[in-house]
Amino acid sequence: MSSESDNTTEPTEYQHDDDGGPQPEKHCGHGRGGMGEEVTRKEDKRFITGRGNYVDDIKKPRMLHCEIVRSPHAHARIEDIDGSRAMALDDVVAVLTADDLLEHGLATMPTLMDDTQDVLVNDKVKFQSQEVAAVIATDRYAAKDGAEKVEVEYDVLDPVIGAEEALEDDAPVIREELDDQDDNHIFDWETGDAEATDAVFDAADVTVEEQMEYQRLHPAPIETCGCVADWDPGDDKMTVHMTSQAPHAHRTLFSQVSGIPEHKVRIVSPDVGGGFGNKVPIYPGYVVAAAASYVLERPVKWVEERSENIQTTGFARDYDMTGELAATENGEIKGVKVDVLADHGAYNAAAQPSKFPAGFFNIFTGSYDIEAAHGSLTAAYTNTAPGGVAYRCSFRVTEAVYLIERMVKVLADELDLDPAEIRRRNFIPSDAFPYESATGWNYDSGDYEKALDKALEMADYDHYREEQQRRIEEDADKLIGIGISSFTEVVGAGPGKQCDIAGIEMFDSADLRVNPTGNAVLRVGVQTQGQGHETTFAQIIAEELGMDVDNIVVEHGDTDTEPYGLGTYGSRSTPVAGAAAAVAARKVRDKAKSIAANELEAAEEDIEWDRESGEFHVAGAPERSITITEIAAGAYMNHPGSEEPGLEATNYYDPPEMTYPFGSYIVIVEVDRETGEVDFEKFVAVDDCGNRINPMIIEGQIHGGLAQGIGTAMMEHVTYDDNGNVTGGDFMNYLLPTAKEIPNFDTGHTVTPSPHHPIGAKGVGESPTVGSPPAIVNAVVDAMSHSGVSHVEMPMTPDAVWEALDEAELTLEPSANVDFAFDTSEEPADD
Repeated sequence: MSSESDNTTEPTEYQHDDDGGPQPEKHCGHGRGGMGEEVTRKEDKRFITGRGNYVDDIKKPRMLHCEIVRSPHAHARIEDIDGSRAMALDDVVAVLTADDLLEHGLATMPTLMDDTQDVLVNDKVKFQSQEVAAVIATDRYAAKDGAEKVEVEYDVLDPVIGAEEALEDDAPVIREELDDQDDNHIFDWETGDAEATDAVFDAADVTVEEQMEYQRLHPAPIETCGCVADWDPGDDKMTVHMTSQAPHAHRTLFSQVSGIPEHKVRIVSPDVGGGFGNKVPIYPGYVVAAAASYVLERPVKWVEERSENIQTTGFARDYDMTGELAATENGEIKGVKVDVLADHGAYNAAAQPSKFPAGFFNIFTGSYDIEAAHGSLTAAYTNTAPGGVAYRCSFRVTEAVYLIERMVKVLADELDLDPAEIRRRNFIPSDAFPYESATGWNYDSGDYEKALDKALEMADYDHYREEQQRRIEEDADKLIGIGISSFTEVVGAGPGKQCDIAGIEMFDSADLRVNPTGNAVLRVGVQTQGQGHETTFAQIIAEELGMDVDNIVVEHGDTDTEPYGLGTYGSRSTPVAGAAAAVAARKVRDKAKSIAANELEAAEEDIEWDRESGEFHVAGAPERSITITEIAAGAYMNHPGSEEPGLEATNYYDPPEMTYPFGSYIVIVEVDRETGEVDFEKFVAVDDCGNRINPMIIEGQIHGGLAQGIGTAMMEHVTYDDNGNVTGGDFMNYLLPTAKEIPNFDTGHTVTPSPHHPIGAKGVGESPTVGSPPAIVNAVVDAMSHSGVSHVEMPMTPDAVWEALDEAELTLEPSANVDFAFDTSEEPADD
């Protein structure tokens, strides 16, 4: 156990359980709520009693409401906009068009990439439901009535739907306004060594190839996007309450777009009802509301409807991938190739590093020690909503994991090897870390075989393999499928090569102040959307300072009071802001040591910190001790002359590297040969997120992520018809899993601390969404692979599964007691 602290990034050593991590509930024996304890979430009290405060709860005097007029067409030129009928309504205050915004320099706004997007369109709409005009009224209903009366004349153009169609020679050009843009091509990207990879493939005993699509998804948070913008002409200050995952970054963008000095812009992100990446971008509704408030000098609220959220805000995925593996005859993987066609929608708004346009897709070598790898990607504009947000994953990690984990299954079937065994033969050895992959990524630590072995044991793997074979031999009505995913994530957006987003170092911040009475306030630059920051960050401080977790308040979401941070996405809260909090606490502890020496009348070098008791004591005399609570009073009332008064510290933590959580998931399904229905028999998830802060919160994060993984694999898909109309644009058609579709989960963990993180933590919130889809697809394919089925596209709806069964000649005739015959001989009744 570490007896002394410092401000470096060396991980603290904690007491370990038999999995190597902090002991749940009994950590260090002190029960203060520190690392490893299952502390009940502090924030839950206000949520479960209905006292949460969301953007739509905010009401201000004289507040107006904004409704957006949206294009019914995917591709059309605007000939004329007439708002006179709307303005004739008594409660309508204003109708805004692009010309109005242009007067104030607000006609365009930056995307998350090097592109600009129309706030309100003044020439050509590029996707269905794009923002064309806005109506400002005294209440929401009047604004909606007014929006319906705005008349827009369109010259409809042929739409381009799908990246493959967009790159055809005769495809209509979507972005005509861009210089030198005479087609729909955005960029090409390449990683790895093509020549070395080709050589490995030429020498391989066996190669396999599979084409697969990661369909377009939407994060679909419970709360849609919205804001309340309030311009104060007396103070020349703009305050915007908004659904934001990155308040400080949004403040900077608001200042850049509006020209209002940044110190005169305040962003407040109150309680946020889910984000999952959807609330990272700035959307036109935010800008319109702010512009209207500025002009009208009244607060303006804009809150979108569900269909608007799904149809226009940041989507995720939409990668058409072809993967290839080269291997020896005994299953040793030597090389991997991948070729991707990416649909970026109408604007290049994909959230991913500018130097590496495919983001973290570089991790497509996965958990495996692969000699050579090469990836290429082409991105295209289409007449669909822009997006590419990091939907509960680091930028493009989910697609990379899906690619490699599906390809390992394809190779296992080709070689007739057990999917678990082929993984063992190819894992990066635990003693090879830190490990540099064939694409140049530096994995911090891992023990992949341990996680897989634990998952196999929990799943009773051998039993289900035997049951699977028995059902095949007996020609059973329901087939068993067993799917494995041994994934590696990459999180904690760090510096340099691996996360140079527009040249910004991906630091984050923490400001810690211990009050004279011994309680503390921690302010952080990240923003919670349900992750439990108010609890877990307090636990980090409790651990580092020996305080009671109930005496620590965590604040976030207000740019006027919190230190500058870059927000919550890519599982960066714990790896980056959690590290900042730990290092800030250690700075406080160092100062407290000096004060303790003064209070105990001893030399500072004779003062020791005892993590177990949470006290400072004189070396060799543990009875001469003092707690941080007692020290706090001395810091303000009796500080030594060598120290300034007070007990506080601020830290901006710039991670030296990213962290690499991992896990092994095993999914066992029954596939009904008659209907194509898939039922989950067992779902095992073993995760390794390094040292664990709060096991209960981790469990909740994993359950939620697995549910979203099931939605991805089985039902979710944003779809378009040939005219560019969104056919999956509401919850009647964009299906989300409910309690009925979610099975019980068996969760486990191993602990492999990150060697460079101050508390050895890695992050876990996105791992289940990353790792579960390939496990589910592998399971469904596995049920049919004995008949030659190698792939089923997501979402694996019953009809899609039935078609795969039918193609493999595995379907059954309908049961005798099911009557599919309909008598059409009689005329229908009049009623």
